[in-house]
Amino acid sequence: MKKNLFSAGQILLTLIVVVVAALVLWRIVNYYMFSPWTRDGRVRADVIQVAPDVGGLITSVDVVDNQPVKQGQVLFVIDQARYSLALRLAQAALENRQAALTQAKREYARNLGLGNLVASETLEESRTKVDQGQAAVADAQVQVDTARLNLQRTTIVSPVDGYLNDRAPRVGEYVTAGRAELSVVDMHSFRVDGYFEETRLHGIHIGQPVEITVMGEPRALRGHVQSIVAAIEDRDRQQSANLLPNVNPAFSWVRLAQRVPVRVALDEVPDDFRMIAGRTATVAVRTEESDKQKSKASVSGTSSASGAVTASNASATANASAASQAGAASNASAATNASVAPVTASGASQ
Repeated sequence: MKKNLFSAGQILLTLIVVVVAALVLWRIVNYYMFSPWTRDGRVRADVIQVAPDVGGLITSVDVVDNQPVKQGQVLFVIDQARYSLALRLAQAALENRQAALTQAKREYARNLGLGNLVASETLEESRTKVDQGQAAVADAQVQVDTARLNLQRTTIVSPVDGYLNDRAPRVGEYVTAGRAELSVVDMHSFRVDGYFEETRLHGIHIGQPVEITVMGEPRALRGHVQSIVAAIEDRDRQQSANLLPNVNPAFSWVRLAQRVPVRVALDEVPDDFRMIAGRTATVAVRTEESDKQKSKASVSGTSSASGAVTASNASATANASAASQAGAASNASAATNASVAPVTASGASQ
């Protein structure tokens, strides 16, 4: 009987172990194959390249490498001497044309006052000179405004709040108009781009909460799905010279799932968290199924703990009852022996 119970217990234990292993294997396969998460995530930010609008020698630099800057803060200044002279020249040309316009207006007024004493052709010519003078004054005013704008553009300021790159310009360097000399990382544009496999996109929707774990950081960040890219590059198709599709004839039997970028907006970032564009992150989209699984796991853990406590209480009760039964049995056997002994003694006396 004991052997049968022992073998049945072994079979039952083996079945329990197999079922638990199958459940664990199913959970692992479901998580790694179909759950919307990826370790291929990157912290991204907008990088604004700062290029001067005018060229010249740098006379002063007010920032250093990797310095936080505010919008409108002066970064460096280009030599202003040449642009100050250009402004003065434009202002002089404006005054000259204004004087010519004033003279043309006086002549036109005098001819108009003479009436029939002045030929109509002369009157028209004087009127034309006034119109030409007004156009010349307007052109000179534009030249003055352009020279003043160029003088203002010699002071380069930060376009956004952010951080400088690790190479600020130096005094004495010559900068060219339109060529970027430094870059500023916009501190208000940090986000996370998660590159998900196309087999995991079915569980991702805009607005879903996301948990982000940046490599090297003990705390996770919270965010939400902001957008999903609408197109990715097709590497098997190229555009030919005659604008016809050129499809790669080679086909691999093993087709790897392509990566689709999903943009995640950060809901809140702790003050002591170091945001660096380019850092690696693990991105996990929180779905209703994952939340249910977490709640089930917590409930099962609680129930298993309560079950263990109940089992321990039941075993203690069983041990106590067994001990009481054993004590009662020993007392009964002792009483029986005591009742038999007098009978034996009386038989011997007979």
